[in-house]
Amino acid sequence: MTFATATPPGGPRPSFLARFLPAIARILLGLPLTVFGLNGFLNFIPQPEVTLPERAAAFVGALVASGYMMPLIAGTHLLVGLLLLANRAVPLALVVFAPFMVHSVAFHLFLERSGLPMAFVFLAVELYLAWVYRASFRTLFVPVPPFASRN
Repeated sequence: MTFATATPPGGPRPSFLARFLPAIARILLGLPLTVFGLNGFLNFIPQPEVTLPERAAAFVGALVASGYMMPLIAGTHLLVGLLLLANRAVPLALVVFAPFMVHSVAFHLFLERSGLPMAFVFLAVELYLAWVYRASFRTLFVPVPPFASRN
């Protein structure tokens, strides 16, 4: 039984790092997302005893008061984390997670600076994975004339 490979037969084999770094990045991003997504529903990680700056506390308070936003965020984290860990629909998981990353970086950049380094780490891993899976995103940027036949 033979399997298709990413490199042509007789072509150069990817280095050890190039072969395993995408899987390591998926796990590094997927594991915390899965844990924090579960925590959003089960509350098994205690809340930190730090006080947020006034504007950040008001923003988080509004998210909690909406009644739906925190479960939506937790569910999104859980779904994206599980998809990344299972290596299923990774490009979809990255697209679903991208708006949260933009918001997270903006929140920590403008409202609460202490989490900025971790937000940049998550952003770097997501951007790396987006680069690895860049072929899956090509069709998102192809202009299609309106009412064109897609057959």
